[in-house]
Amino acid sequence: MENNVKVQRQEGAKVCLMSPEQLQNKFPWINTDGVALASYGLEGEGWFDPWCLLQGLRRKIQSLGVFFCQGEVTRFSTSSSRMQTSGGKEMTLKRIHEVHVKMDHSLEYQPVECALVINAAGAWSGQVAELAGIGKGPPGTLEGTKLPVEPRKRYVYFWHCPEGPGLETPFMADTSGAYFRREGLGHNYLGGCSPTEEEEPDPGNLEVDHDFFQDKVWPHLAHRVPAFQSLKVRSAWAGYYDYNTFDQNGVVGPHPLVVNMYFATGFSGHGLQQAPAVGRAVAEMVLKGQFQTIDLSSLLFSRFYLGEKVEERNII
Repeated sequence: MENNVKVQRQEGAKVCLMSPEQLQNKFPWINTDGVALASYGLEGEGWFDPWCLLQGLRRKIQSLGVFFCQGEVTRFSTSSSRMQTSGGKEMTLKRIHEVHVKMDHSLEYQPVECALVINAAGAWSGQVAELAGIGKGPPGTLEGTKLPVEPRKRYVYFWHCPEGPGLETPFMADTSGAYFRREGLGHNYLGGCSPTEEEEPDPGNLEVDHDFFQDKVWPHLAHRVPAFQSLKVRSAWAGYYDYNTFDQNGVVGPHPLVVNMYFATGFSGHGLQQAPAVGRAVAEMVLKGQFQTIDLSSLLFSRFYLGEKVEERNII
């Protein structure tokens, strides 16, 4: 935690460390048993409505002439060329020319010609990548390396507790992984906890497991905030993480072999915070790629595409 705060301060975040005694004095409703140190954000902290942000961005870009086509990508039309790595190995590079989109409420598909494709399909971006042939080669090779992004289901619970913490309540993440924040002014709260690998729920539906809250979330909440022993769950919902099984961080940049497919995915639950910066980063990569060669070995995406470097002169 001390190392994390050091990095955060170097990047301009106003963060302080608090001893258990300081934590207890500032937030008397917290039980500090088992707490050695706490990190607290002093400014620039809070929460916002992600749906409103998304709709605001969509409306703005629509006003600038962007057209939204609602449907499911079913296939890509590609061309191939043979290239040679610096080690003398021949590799096949693909370029996407057309995307087939199955339109909503229709049996027809819409062919969309394109110069490049941004794979920002969230939890389904791994499936979209497979449609472009990514990961279809021999295991252990660059051609056989899949995009390691898959859907993971997460629950959010909404509860009421008249004796719960008041207006000074921050967003709190417990040492157990349980988290919560205040919702509105009526002693309502929302939160949850990520399951362990062994407890991962079936992502095939969005049904909520209420026993998970009772057995895995509530005991930690009640331990850390004794007032929550009397909470009453009022509602719950489930959603998807675009979970990066490699390291739970975002995958940003072009694919080494499908040269005009760029990625902005795999953020594993923190994509909303990074979305504006990632959108700009991908736009800058694309713009750069239109005018000069790209050194694929220097791009973030190559960290788990560990094959041989493709000669720069072959990639335009």
